[in-house]
Formats: sequence, structure tokens, C-alpha cells
Amino acid sequence: MKLSDKIAAYNSSRPFYTFEFFPPRTDQGFENLVPRISRLSALNPLAISVTWGAGGSTRERSIDLAGLTQSDYGIDTILHLTCTNMVPGMVDDALRAAKVRGIQNILALRGDPSRGTELWTPVDSQFTCGIDLVKYIRSSPEFSSHFCIGVAAYPEGHPDRETDEDGSLNVLKEKVDAGADFIVTQLFYDADPFLEWVDKVRAKGITVPIIPGVMPIQTYSSFLRLIKLCGVKVPPSVMAALEPICHDDQLVKDYGVGLAVDIIRKITSTGTIKGIHFCTLNLEKSVQLVIEKLQWAGGSPTTKNKLIADAPGPMIHVQLANPSDLVIDPTTATNTATNALTFKQTLDPDPGQGELNNAATWDDFPNGRFGDYKSPAFGDRDQWGGSGLCQYEGLSEWGNPKSTDDLTSLVLRYLHSEVSSSPFSSLPLSPESLTILPYLEQLTKRGWWTVCSQPAVDGASSTDEIFGWGPRGGYVYQKGFVEFFVEEQDLANIEKKIEEEGQGWVHYFAGNLQGECRSNVPDDGRNAVTWGMFPGQEITQTTIIERESFLTWKDEAFSIWAEWASFYPPGSEERELLNSVRRERWLVSIVHHDYKRPDALWTFLLDGEFPL
Repeated sequence: MKLSDKIAAYNSSRPFYTFEFFPPRTDQGFENLVPRISRLSALNPLAISVTWGAGGSTRERSIDLAGLTQSDYGIDTILHLTCTNMVPGMVDDALRAAKVRGIQNILALRGDPSRGTELWTPVDSQFTCGIDLVKYIRSSPEFSSHFCIGVAAYPEGHPDRETDEDGSLNVLKEKVDAGADFIVTQLFYDADPFLEWVDKVRAKGITVPIIPGVMPIQTYSSFLRLIKLCGVKVPPSVMAALEPICHDDQLVKDYGVGLAVDIIRKITSTGTIKGIHFCTLNLEKSVQLVIEKLQWAGGSPTTKNKLIADAPGPMIHVQLANPSDLVIDPTTATNTATNALTFKQTLDPDPGQGELNNAATWDDFPNGRFGDYKSPAFGDRDQWGGSGLCQYEGLSEWGNPKSTDDLTSLVLRYLHSEVSSSPFSSLPLSPESLTILPYLEQLTKRGWWTVCSQPAVDGASSTDEIFGWGPRGGYVYQKGFVEFFVEEQDLANIEKKIEEEGQGWVHYFAGNLQGECRSNVPDDGRNAVTWGMFPGQEITQTTIIERESFLTWKDEAFSIWAEWASFYPPGSEERELLNSVRRERWLVSIVHHDYKRPDALWTFLLDGEFPL
């Protein structure tokens, strides 16, 4: 059903809501997302939406997921569609695929720039912005009457800052005049400016529904990454509230729920906002808590009981104002009941899904580079611009590397906080990695360019300012871990040392651009490198390294070298160097399992060169 029709028919006293999901990067994550969506669908959202992925990177999985929820499970689904990387004919293919699957709602977007580019560049000159998508769909006899179209709006201004506020409002008016039926806004954390913006939108003569995007804060680190990538403004009061609790993930999550509730209450109290669009990041607990605290459970218009009769007429003695709404024939009643029972049986969550049967909360505290590849939220950073590489930042901070010595120098400058980012991290070195800085420095000086690491931790308090995470009153543990790029001969030496001296304590994965993967981990082996024990809970494992997650990250890591190389002219020394590194180096991930010895990994790799 079209979202515009559902909104028009909605007559509840409280606002409606929609849920946004993204297609997970792994098959296991995809499988675990489906029961998660089914549990959230029990809250009766008016619809759900499925993102297209940064740069159109998930188009096939997006269509698969949207088709599954719409066709197989009967949940009205909005498919995001962008112009980025859409070669001629691809828009038609996507729209036909959506139509075949019964999808009637499209969110038409320009999309983010392709990876490795600072400015957005169209691939198909026919589609240069969201307006072009709206106009195309509305002008097509094949698609015009089938689709309800939504568009995006940016209450705090577009991240590209290509125009001022009045110019942005004019663009939004042009989208609506072209045929858009509803508006979904960028997320925000300050209600007052948003309400002022809504008044300005209405003053422009825009009357279609405005559905504000709301994302409860999940963790402090992910929040910082999000606001940097999306250019979201954060009130000083929010940062002041977060800073004292930033090391307590549970308190951050609780604060995020409370903040979302406060924002929603304020923006819906005036009666001008009729619905909310929740960005879930494929996590369910926070959104569920927000809806419960708002007392909004039970979303779509209530279905009335109906009288089963062969034909409405003489046998019905009570005069009905609208008989068609209250009377149903036996065949339709049977089919409806059968479909409902089948649907419910299909959607009931499998008690064995997820980790430790806690399917709703087992991945509530993502931590580290990998997380768990089985989690529906695995790879959530891709939804906000992938690696976040920016050409301007790259050239200004990382300079013009022309030799491997230059690359070694750059990594060392990042380790010493002389630059605030690296191609592999948009944020400075973490406090916990600073505790092992001498070891990382020595590895880097060998030409082993470190990109990710963590020290061994044996039972630190969950509120520890450096190592803590999760709820209060718990203890957290970590195995020593490091990841770096090396030449093949160095990899061979490392493998030999692990085989001869590792004694089963050291596991590794190594992969290259050509798709080779070497490891001493069994095919079904899983290394839990971060875990926690909390009152009243089973052990929580937040960072797990195994073949699937390593290969997923390996592909992304080598693509970052290509992005970085694209910042420099073809044939330049910089581009040639970075491309040769991409072709010739291996990404190596090493874990030492003795977490009770904080120096175990480093003395193994460095031959005991550094005493504690």
C-alpha cells in the first residue's frame, strides 16, 4: 500500500512511525535481521524502509531485503533509491524489480559521493539529483501511478553546504512540485531549530507530510563518528551530558533513549508532525524502549471485527452506515485468516537465533573493528559514507607520499597525534591504543604499518575510563590484537615464527588483494577478543574475529588504498606508490590468547625488545 494513502487513512490519536534498516554485509547478518524486523513489526509501524547503501554499494541486497519484507512478509516497504553510480538503465532495472515485488514506495535520493571522491559526480547524466529521479518516475507511464515517492530534506542544511537555507527550501519545493508525496528528514538532536525549519517549509507552500528522522544514540564512539560524517549539529547540553558517562555504554544508551523521547515529545506536541522515522542501525532495543516510553505501541489503523455473511442485505437486520467495512463473505474471511496465521507463524522469532538466545540484545554493544559478522548491525558504518575518506582532508593531512618511507612516516605521525586521522581511521588514536604506543611505534618502524590494535585486559571495571564498556558493575576482558600491512617475505617470517614458537597461543589471518587468505585458524574457528561479564547477564562477546569478518574487512581495507590513490593524478608518483602497495602487500591480523600477560603479543612479535 502507498505510504501516502496509509498516512491519509491514519486516524490514531498518537503519531505513526516507520523503521529504517540497512541490508547487512554478510549472509548470517541478513538471516538474523529478518527475525529482528519481525519482532519490531509487532509494534505495528506504518511502514519500514530499506537503504540503498553508500554509493549504491548494497543495491542487490537492498532489493532482496525490501522484496522479502514486502512480498513474503507483507510489511509495506519503502525502498531507498539513489543516483550514485547508476549507469544508464540501472534506475529502470531497480524500479522494475521493486514493482515486481509489490513495493509501492520509493525514497528518491541523490546519494553520497562515490568512495574516494570529494564531490558528487553523476554517472548517468539523466540523474544528477533527487529531483531528477522524482521527475523521471512521475513522467514514466510504467511507474508513475504505481509508486508513492518520498524525498529527503535537511533541516540543518545539506552536508555538502552547496546552498543557503532559503536555497535548500527552494530545492525541497521543487522536489515536491515534481511529484513527491512525503518528506523524510536528516536526523537531528535539537528540537527547536527543527520546529522553526518546519514553519519555514510550510511558509513555502509545501503541504506534504514531513516525517522527521530520529536516531537514538547507541554508543559514544559511534555517535562521534556519525555527527562527523553527517555534519549534524549537537547542542552543547547534549555533549555536556554525554561526556561524564561516555565510558559507560549502558548509561550512554539509556541517555540516548531519553533524549530521543524528549525530542519526539517536543516536536509532536504542536500537532504539525504526524509521524516519526526511526533510524534503527539494525538494532532493536533502543527503538523499542523509545516507543514503550512514549506509550505508542500499536501503530497502524485498527482493523475492525467483521460479520461473516454470504451477502450483505436482507439477512442483516441492523442498518449499517458503511456495510462494506463491517461485513465480509466466507471465502474472503477464510483466506484472510489463513494468511494471517501463516504470516504470524513465519514471523515468530526462532528462540535459537542470535547469541545465547538473547536475540533482541546480544549485539547491543558493538565494540572494536569487527564486531560479530552474524549481527544484523555488522558493517553499520557503511551506511554513513563507508571509510569517510575525503580528498581535501587526505591531501592536507596526509601529504604527498612518494616512497614507503613516507608511508611509514605518516603512520608514525598518526600514532603520535601529529595528524588527527589516517586513511584507515577518521578519528585520532584511541586512549586504549595509546597504552601500547611504544609497541605500535616499533612495529611501524619495521615497515609493518599498523591500522588496528588493542591491548590485553584482564578484568577491568566496565566503567574504566580507558577500557570500560557495557553496563555498570561489570568486568571486561580483551586479548592482545594487532593488524598491519606487510610485504610477503615478512608475512612468511611471521608465519614461521608462529608455527615454531606460537605453542597454540597465537592465531592469525592474512589476505591480499588477489583474494588469497592464509591462516592457522580452523575453518569454523571464532576468536572472541573482547568480552564482558555483567550482573544478571550471560557473558557478552562484542568483538569476534573469524574468517568471514576478516575477509569482509580485508576487501574494504584494500579498497581504501585505491580510494587514497585516486586523490592523485594518473601516473603520479603518489598514485603509483599507493597502487603498488595495494597490489603487493598483505593485511595481517594477529591475536595472542594469553590475556593475563599484557606484554604477551608484543614480546612475541618484537622478540622481547621492549620491557614494560
